[in-house]
Amino acid sequence: MSTKEIQQELVNSMKHWQSIEDRSVESTGQVIAKTDNPLIKLVMEIIQRDSQMHHRVQQFIVDSLESKPVNLSTDEMGAISEMVDNHLKIENEMVDLVDKALNDVKDKKMLVQEYLLNFLVEDEKKHAAMLKALDKIKKGMYPYA
Repeated sequence: MSTKEIQQELVNSMKHWQSIEDRSVESTGQVIAKTDNPLIKLVMEIIQRDSQMHHRVQQFIVDSLESKPVNLSTDEMGAISEMVDNHLKIENEMVDLVDKALNDVKDKKMLVQEYLLNFLVEDEKKHAAMLKALDKIKKGMYPYA
């Protein structure tokens, strides 16, 4: 398959995926409207916002292939590099705090709190992984950085 065909297939996949994300947003909205349980509402809101963000990321991928190629200059990366590094430290600090909290509640029959803390630690780890991946882009642009 040619690069052009692969790109078109990716665009088609992203658009299909977006329709699924739209259904997810609608579905979570229905659950939110139907329940008064604060835990269920919170979980549905988290999923709903994630689905909305996924839709946005998918649109960015489509746009990057159809109309707005992604350009990231070494000057742009250099200008924010230190701030990104500092933010990675903040994310790691949050992971450490949540890990400590998780350790504190382990085996204490605090199932809801443990459930939510597990969500938080995974989300913070995801943020740190995203920043580390940005660092790999920077290192690709600045091989000696």
